[in-house]
Amino acid sequence: MLTLTCPYCGVKAEETELQPGGEAHLKRVGPGGSDQAFEDYLFARQNPKGVHFERWRHAYGCGKWFLAARDTATLQVFGTYRAQTPHPPDEITAAIKA
Repeated sequence: MLTLTCPYCGVKAEETELQPGGEAHLKRVGPGGSDQAFEDYLFARQNPKGVHFERWRHAYGCGKWFLAARDTATLQVFGTYRAQTPHPPDEITAAIKA
């Protein structure tokens, strides 16, 4: 079972207590974007086998959204961090490279 630690309240929560939110670090399309760019933003998502950055919500806890880095094949979690962070923290990047 997938277990993630909420970076806001510090609770280790199983996936049944969480709500998935899809791919993290997506660049949103503004008013000047093309129809194709908007369609890609809505529907074209990566589904990699390996390291993936995802959004999760601590639904049965503090209710806040956070980001997680995990391996989709092994379910190994490299770390979680706050949703307002624009890029993965250095310690998570180092854990992925190790």
